[in-house]
Amino acid sequence: MNLPLSPESATQAVVWGGLALGLALGAAGQASRFCIRGAIADWYLFGGKGRMLSWVLVVAVALAGTQALIAAQVFAPERAVAASPRLLWASTLVGGLMFGYGMVLAAGCPQRSLVKAGTGNLRAIVTLLVAALGAQMTLRGVFAEARTKTVDTLGVQLAGPQDLGSILAGWSGLGTGTLRGAAVLLFVVVAAIWLWRQRAQMEPVQWGASIAIGLLVPAAWWLTGQIGYLPEHPETLEAAWMGTASRRPEALSFTAPLASAADLLTYWSDKNTVATFGVTMALGVLIGSHVSARLRGEVKLESFANAAELRDHLVGGLLMGVGGVTALGCSVGNGVTGLALLSVGAMLAVAGIVGGALLALRAQMRRAQRVAPKLAAA
Repeated sequence: MNLPLSPESATQAVVWGGLALGLALGAAGQASRFCIRGAIADWYLFGGKGRMLSWVLVVAVALAGTQALIAAQVFAPERAVAASPRLLWASTLVGGLMFGYGMVLAAGCPQRSLVKAGTGNLRAIVTLLVAALGAQMTLRGVFAEARTKTVDTLGVQLAGPQDLGSILAGWSGLGTGTLRGAAVLLFVVVAAIWLWRQRAQMEPVQWGASIAIGLLVPAAWWLTGQIGYLPEHPETLEAAWMGTASRRPEALSFTAPLASAADLLTYWSDKNTVATFGVTMALGVLIGSHVSARLRGEVKLESFANAAELRDHLVGGLLMGVGGVTALGCSVGNGVTGLALLSVGAMLAVAGIVGGALLALRAQMRRAQRVAPKLAAA
């Protein structure tokens, strides 16, 4: 058995490892156009299934890999935020609804915005700045008290972790591991059948990129939950997870890390403000997407077409910042990482995100229908 690293070495390994994972995610995301907002919009508006299939494949790979690590006892999943015994059902639903609506207005979630910013999209940069500000205000600023005194008060305290296996085990009396395994097997089999039947809808690059992105989730759990784990910190004599902002195991998520990145940039001289796993991963996505776009000849400066587009991105970015913190994660944090843990809270958040996205898409369609006759008559 390997001895644990020193606190400093564990922190450096997690922080630099986050950058490496981000580089891979940025390159894969840019090459394949992986986007959860795009997956919902393509299917709803045009019946296109390619990016929805890609999302399902990412989740299936992340789920199988994460649960394999849990079965091997590589990390403590119950310590992750998404597995907390306090199920904030109202926060996840309301926050997810806000986030989903916002990501449609802004034409992409934070992960997709980072990828687009790396290719020269100025709209995405504005979205990221506003989302970071919204996340800061919701974590510790003007919106924080409203959040903690409203939706956060409606949580339910569970007897154990909020993953589906633990909850079903409490109801049925069966083993948690058995139920987790059954849930994973069911999802993977159903996903595999659907993917096989619809395989013509996906391009070769989407297959490879989706598998790669899915594998980044268990890689992140291994990095933050195993490499960064100290059974006994020399100063506190308690278990500690080094290099993450939450001091818990973390994987792919982007809303709170945007707030942490803003803190780091604005309080750079404050020695208590340091780079963490989420911050370096976000930086890696930005760099990785830029390198991929350069190699593919797809770097191009793009800006706003009109004031209405700017307004939508400002409102969308704010809704994502506020909603992502309230829902305890973004579309990737809940829609991939949380689902890989079988988190019930993440499932509720995804329901809210999809619902919010559909509401925004319908609103955009109605607006386009009102504008079209005016343009024809002009």
